[in-house]
Amino acid sequence: MNIHRKTRLTPIQREELYKLFKEENRRVCDLSKEFRVSRPTVYKIIGRGHQRDFTVHTSTNVRYRCLKYGLRRLAKIEKRIEDRLKQEARRYNKSYPGEMIHGDTKRLPLLKGQKALEKREYLFVAIDDYSRELFAAILPDKTQYSAKSFLDQVIEECAYSIECYYTDNGTEYKGNPNNHSFMKNCEENNISQRFTKVRRPQTNGKAERVIRTIMEMWHVKVKFTSSAHRKNELKRFINYYNLVKPHKGIDGLTPIEKLIEYFYPKSVNNA
Repeated sequence: MNIHRKTRLTPIQREELYKLFKEENRRVCDLSKEFRVSRPTVYKIIGRGHQRDFTVHTSTNVRYRCLKYGLRRLAKIEKRIEDRLKQEARRYNKSYPGEMIHGDTKRLPLLKGQKALEKREYLFVAIDDYSRELFAAILPDKTQYSAKSFLDQVIEECAYSIECYYTDNGTEYKGNPNNHSFMKNCEENNISQRFTKVRRPQTNGKAERVIRTIMEMWHVKVKFTSSAHRKNELKRFINYYNLVKPHKGIDGLTPIEKLIEYFYPKSVNNA
């Protein structure tokens, strides 16, 4: 009898499995583990065993055994992989600094000694998609005016031109273009705006992730004595993030190393 080289169970093993089930009342789940096959396979072997059939049955599905079908399915899989990689490249891998800046806002916890009804401060962040360079500030509210003030800070500190600012649809970033401070500031500085899908803030993943990193590595570990102390510690963390902390997304480089690699490639190669 011709048996396929990849057959999981031989006729002898199938008969042994059936005997263990019939004569020793072994459970299907135990037989599945012992013979390393799925439970449906065990049931199939037992069913055929009632007719004393322990042979290896070849597939009756001609379509799946057909070379033409296999090649066509392989082509579809390759096309899906190619489309996914292209989409990821467009979405995640920007080609140069400033091509896209991801921005977001988070309400900060109360400081020690503050009462629940006191005003909260807000953390504004911006991160360059290409280099992961981080900009951040703590501002008194979450308004278009604070967002405009933070953008002024980012433009002043940024060593390269910003082409696109990507945020969620919060009112601090989006409104009437004619009288919205942040949107007018973007227009005046030739910065285009892009927004996440409505109710899908996770599409702004880089900004969401960096806020989580900031809260885990900075806010939780430092006991702030005042608002001024918290703002000063944030500056120290930004320096650590940009100058010291390596990032897997940019081949283990720090943001500053990534920028140097881009603007001064010869000096990096010579080093």
